[in-house]
Amino acid sequence: MLAIVCPGQGSQTPGFLTDWLDVAGVREHLGELSELTGRDLVAHGTISDEETIKDTAVAQPLIVAAGLVTARALFGAQLPANSVLAGHSVGEITASALAGALGEADAMAFVRERANAMAQAAAVQPTGMAAVLGGDADEVLSAIEAAGLTPANINGGGQVVAAGTIEQIEAFTSNPPAKARVIPLKVAGAFHTAHMAPAVGVLEELSGSLAPQDPVRPLLSNYDGQAVTDGAANLESLVAQVSRPVRWDQCMDQLAGLGVTGLLELAPAGTLVGLARRGLKGVKTLAVKTPADLEAAKAFIAEHTA
Repeated sequence: MLAIVCPGQGSQTPGFLTDWLDVAGVREHLGELSELTGRDLVAHGTISDEETIKDTAVAQPLIVAAGLVTARALFGAQLPANSVLAGHSVGEITASALAGALGEADAMAFVRERANAMAQAAAVQPTGMAAVLGGDADEVLSAIEAAGLTPANINGGGQVVAAGTIEQIEAFTSNPPAKARVIPLKVAGAFHTAHMAPAVGVLEELSGSLAPQDPVRPLLSNYDGQAVTDGAANLESLVAQVSRPVRWDQCMDQLAGLGVTGLLELAPAGTLVGLARRGLKGVKTLAVKTPADLEAAKAFIAEHTA
């Protein structure tokens, strides 16, 4: 069985879509998604600098669009049978669109409003996130709580992401848990915490104008790793996800339980493959970073969906 996974914020790098514009249909598709979001995603994926694409209002639409255009270049109009989808944080919107739970226009409308609302929430007070690598799992979580932070992403593979105010992050970084490293992340807010609560109301209001559908491929939830079979419930979960922790560890546990043999990460790829190598032992991985990876990806797909 094949897992198709979609990364979240922080996975983007300057120019990562440049080579993709040479693939037939990608420039046009990316242009269409730009119109839906009111962002020049062609420019942001090719010539915008690191600071520009770090902006939440830019980063989130760019990451979702990247997953959609690279998926179409790889799969065409239909995903392979014997596959399961999951996305990390904003990548869950990408996965929902690919699974058929949201139409592409609805997915881009959702990520547009999500990005804007989360950027506004982040502007209220300087907040951030830091990855905690290693250490005893229980001790790490206790230390995060003691520092007044939230374990916003429990990623498995020995990684937890703590989130809170900049002052809390700085204090925590200078006094890390035993046998753990703390690395501040290049994100512009404390996502998946109570700091993002104002964005929830915005997305609840937007949801009434969207048309969710039941997914046509298995789709795992960031909430608990379980498959979501109802489109409306999936949309409700996407709204709530903004201010509650991402349980990628439970998504990986579910992938293992389903008997996944291969994990393929869509662009901007690399982060989730890295987590899988530590948390899904024995599962083969492939990161689709550039068009040069497409042929290998097609062979990988055939191997794990046979």
